[in-house]
Amino acid sequence: MSLFTVAQARAELARIRPTLDRLVAVRADAAELAAAMGPGGPPTPLGGMPELKAAEALLDELITEVQQTGAHLKGLAPLLLDFPASLGGQDVLLCWLEGDAGIDWYHRVDLGFAGRRPLP
Repeated sequence: MSLFTVAQARAELARIRPTLDRLVAVRADAAELAAAMGPGGPPTPLGGMPELKAAEALLDELITEVQQTGAHLKGLAPLLLDFPASLGGQDVLLCWLEGDAGIDWYHRVDLGFAGRRPLP
């Protein structure tokens, strides 16, 4: 597993931001289409089953693209990314949560999101 510096993680986040923005949009479309396909689901102008299948396939592609960066995609709704790193000789994960302006948080590997702290 390769480690990111804080600067590298921030640069990678900036590079993949368009992919993340697209993932959010496709995620919303897929949710709306899935709701429409359910029993008694409200109609949507987005389409039907073919469009849902296409959205699901695109979601898979976008998720793979994010994972190929070396970041760990921990959540889809909201998006949660962890970038493996080392701070002060300790293995940590640099965190980005959908809605965050940038990577300003980290947590120890063993603590998870509940142990999130601001970067020094």
